[in-house]
Formats: sequence, structure tokens, C-alpha cells
Amino acid sequence: MKRVLLIILAVIAVFLVIGFAFGGGATQRGLFLSPSAVSFGYGGGEADMAVPPMAAVVDSYAPEEGGRSSVEREITQQGTQERLVIENAELAIVVEDPEARMAEIGNLAKEMGGFVVSSSFYQDTSTGRELPQGNIVIRVPSERLDEALAEIKKGALDVPRENRSGEDVTNQYVDLQAQLKAKQAAEEKLLEIMDRATRAEDVLAIYLQVQNVQTEIERLKGQIQYLEESAALSAVNVQLMTEESNQPIEIGPWRPEGAAREAIQNLIFFFQNFVDFLITLVLQILPSLILIAIPLYLVYLGGRAVYRRFSRPKVEVEETKSEEIKG
Repeated sequence: MKRVLLIILAVIAVFLVIGFAFGGGATQRGLFLSPSAVSFGYGGGEADMAVPPMAAVVDSYAPEEGGRSSVEREITQQGTQERLVIENAELAIVVEDPEARMAEIGNLAKEMGGFVVSSSFYQDTSTGRELPQGNIVIRVPSERLDEALAEIKKGALDVPRENRSGEDVTNQYVDLQAQLKAKQAAEEKLLEIMDRATRAEDVLAIYLQVQNVQTEIERLKGQIQYLEESAALSAVNVQLMTEESNQPIEIGPWRPEGAAREAIQNLIFFFQNFVDFLITLVLQILPSLILIAIPLYLVYLGGRAVYRRFSRPKVEVEETKSEEIKG
């Protein structure tokens, strides 16, 4: 009996020792490895590194709710962003020679480090006369915009219109920079994860996500470059007109005697033309029609005589046959 009791106690002790041993080992391994961090390979092989979801990687760099992202806060901490303003101007000037002045404005833009966007030269016929006019759009450095406008207006006979506008795009520029830094950080993280990935499907999934992030990065860079170039180079739209085209329309005094004289003169012209028509009708048109009608009439008479000659015997034969039938 004592032996049986000792055997039972020994078996219980062995199970307790085994249980404590496995429980402690599992807890210790749990401190270093989590089920989501390691996935075991097929057939009991070596474990493969698990890849976190793509959305989690990108969202970790997205702006926080109710405030700015950490990247944007870092930009703000580095210092105040210099204001980014897009300045443009539009004016109309009256000159003696629009074509020559337009060439001078194009050369002015090149000398200031800018360029000509577009230019056109045409003849305006709205006033009933051909008046030369031109239009040119140039871009010059924004810091030299005042100097460019002064040079354009120099020597002009008149400046009937001049408009200048400015658009502050600082907030948009800072926001685009923050988005760009966030996308670049997400790209670096994805590339690190792709380097550690071992399974082909994981590498492919990360590669597709990297392509999407890189596309967004290029789009943001293009928008930032556009804002920088627009702020660095101001657009100036210049319309060039001649002095005659800028003159107001003048309405002379009403003169009834002039209208009456013109009406009588037109009546005389009508009577002269009518008499000329009658003379032409009698001496030219009617004789021509008569000369044409005589041969046509003779042809008609000859045709009718031939027709009657050949059709009469047939009529007589038919009448004779009808009389014989009646008899």
C-alpha cells in the first residue's frame, strides 16, 4: 500500500515539475517574441519575418487628428517660414510703333533673367481702319517686377490700364512640404521592411505600395516646384496700342442739308441708270432676242409641215377601212 502511494506521489511531482518548466519557458519567450512578430515556415522550417500591414506603415506618418503632423511641427520648430507670394501684373500702353516696342519688351525680359511666354501682333479693324496692335506676356524675377514695369511704361504716350495682383501661397507651400516629408519617411520605412522580407508575396505587396508612395512624392514635388517658380518669376501681360486706336469716337454735328443733297444725288444716279437700261434694252437686248427667235420659228414651221405630211396618209387609210367595215 505504501509503495502504491509513493508511486502516485512521485508521478504527481513529475507532472508538477514538467508543468512549471514549460510554463516558465513560454512566459520567457513571450517577453521577446509575439505571435504577430514571427510566423513559422512550412514543414517546421525556419521562421519568416512577418510584414506589418501597408496602411499601418503609411498611417503612422499621416497627420494626427485635431492637429498637425510631427513632421509639420518639426518644420514650425525650425523657424518661421518665409512668405511665398505670387505677384503678377497686367497693363495697356499706347505707343507709336507697337511692333518695335514689343521686341524691346522681349529683350528686356531676357536681360532681367526672364523669358517671353507668348507674343502676338495683329491689325485691329474694329474702327473701320487697320490699326496695328500687339500683346506680349513675359516673366521676370519677382524682386525686379517694379523695375520691369517702370521700363515698360518708359516712353509710352499713355497708360490707360494697369493692374497688379498678389497671391499668398505660404500655407499651401508648407502643407505640401509636410506631405512630401511624410511620404518620403514612409518610403524609407517601406524599403527597410522590403529588405527584411523573405517571402515573394510580401516583397511584391511592399513593392506595389512603394510605387504608389513614389508617385505621390513626384506629384508633390511638381506642385512645390510650380509654386516656387511662380513666386520666383512674376508674369507681366502687356497690351500695346497705337495712338489712333486709343482716341475716343467723335460724333460730328447733324447736317440735314447734307442728307438732302445726298438723296437728290442718289435719285439722279437712279434716273441715269434707268435711262441707260432702257437704251440698252431697245438697242441691244431686243434685237438680239429677235435674231435668235427668227431661226427658231423657221425650224418650228418646218417641223410642223413635215409632221403633217407624214401623218395625213395614215389618217386617210384608217377612214377608208372604217367605211368598208360599216358597208
